[in-house]
Amino acid sequence: MQLPVDSADAVGIIVRASRKAQNIRHDDAAGSIGVRENFLGKVDRGSESVQWGKLFQVLHGLGVRVVLDVPEIVADHLSQQHESQAKP
Repeated sequence: MQLPVDSADAVGIIVRASRKAQNIRHDDAAGSIGVRENFLGKVDRGSESVQWGKLFQVLHGLGVRVVLDVPEIVADHLSQQHESQAKP
């Protein structure tokens, strides 16, 4: 299911719901994902001051996949960039 995300609060709600739907306690989730409970608490509360790498680690650990829906012009630009880098 795709959900719109427009704030840190929205990410926090999704992370908390993902954890609870899987019946994973806060401390168990933090331990199995490899982050501190304090960090997971910040994510759960939608803190805007979390480290990106760790945030993606939490999302991946809970089975949440991140997909960015970009305008077509951006996709075209990225495609052209990839093509020019692939040429020897």
